[in-house]
Amino acid sequence: MPFDYTLDFHTTDFRQHPELYRVGKGEQGVLLVEPYKSEILPFWRFRTPEVAQESSGKIYALFEAYLQQHDFVGADMARKFLQMGFTRARRYANHKGGKKYDGPVPDDKKGQSGSHGRAELPRTPEDPEKAEAAAIFKRCWDEAKQHPEYLRQRAEFEAQYGK
Repeated sequence: MPFDYTLDFHTTDFRQHPELYRVGKGEQGVLLVEPYKSEILPFWRFRTPEVAQESSGKIYALFEAYLQQHDFVGADMARKFLQMGFTRARRYANHKGGKKYDGPVPDDKKGQSGSHGRAELPRTPEDPEKAEAAAIFKRCWDEAKQHPEYLRQRAEFEAQYGK
């Protein structure tokens, strides 16, 4: 089942209502699903490789803690933040200033990823610092998405609540 953007994300506590959560594709919902967004976002940084190392380490520790608590939604959200660390650092490595697409996001698409019909801006010379920050997040993201306990809990979650 696709990620449901029609839910009331301002009042829904997904720790209390995991049945409402959908893994979706990629990073869907990463900046919407509470209380996890508020628990993880303060640690999400990728400005330099050193900052990315500290940030990804803290987020991976949260990922493991959620798994130990059998909180799949929290673990999946931490996995999404690791993925977003990679994708955003890569965006800044490829596009000085981080702007990838020409023009504003259409009002009905805010909060959703994608070009939404906008052209991609030309890439600038790669920023090696951001590229290394991206690589740090990529290693943690790869480790998280292949973690045996994560895979077990994901299969269990999807069997109970759907994809």
